[in-house]
Amino acid sequence: MTPLDRMLAEHEISRLTTRFALLNDAGDWDAVAAMFTQDGRFIRPAGGDAVVGREAIRASFASRPARKSCHLITNIVVDVISADEAISRCTLLLYAAPAGENTAASPALIGGFHDKLLRTPDGWRFAERAGFLDLKVDFS
Repeated sequence: MTPLDRMLAEHEISRLTTRFALLNDAGDWDAVAAMFTQDGRFIRPAGGDAVVGREAIRASFASRPARKSCHLITNIVVDVISADEAISRCTLLLYAAPAGENTAASPALIGGFHDKLLRTPDGWRFAERAGFLDLKVDFS
């Protein structure tokens, strides 16, 4: 890979990471699921078993109770392994409230994602997105 190819891959993966947060907050589960490879794996930051496959990922997001959320993503670090493979890590700050409300009902959550990505004919996609939580911030 040339340095320019590496920079473009880093940029595209950083954009995918940020877009995931925006689409999650918008509740666009079809678009969220399309960000994964066909056999992609998703592990929620709160833990639990991996959800495997685009349709299962879409269904998993759609089955959650409606809410208003704001995912703030920062500290994105991408390591390009090859022209078609990369890993990345990002930090997440999440605020959430029940649907229709503007006041967060739970403490803020701080964590992030460890990602494995593959370049597909449709661009970079998550092959695995493993979330983790570091802290709960309670302002009460």
